[in-house]
Amino acid sequence: MSVRPGRGCTVVEVRGELDMATAPQLREGLQQLVDAGDRQVVLDMAGVGFIDSSALGALVVTFKSLRDVGGQLRLAAVRPAVRSVLRITSVDRVIDIYDSVQAAEADLRPVDGAAGG
Repeated sequence: MSVRPGRGCTVVEVRGELDMATAPQLREGLQQLVDAGDRQVVLDMAGVGFIDSSALGALVVTFKSLRDVGGQLRLAAVRPAVRSVLRITSVDRVIDIYDSVQAAEADLRPVDGAAGG
């Protein structure tokens, strides 16, 4: 997981498989961003080929944590196999998904006067 500033947000690049072995690290890393004050987070998932229920849980927990502080979580560049899992589990109805990081950044809404990450 690598973190970089985006346009009005924090972009988190994730690679590999998101499963029960990696989900705790993902959850902790994202929670650290929320705790540090990041409110606009875009998860760049271009490098993710697999996601399981534990990683879906980590995404939903992060979505709720950000929502509770007036923030937003967005998923970007989601590959077809992962997008299918998000659709089947209805996570795509809760967390916004974009074709690219740039599209996610372009659609950011102001959050309580904050500029984001």
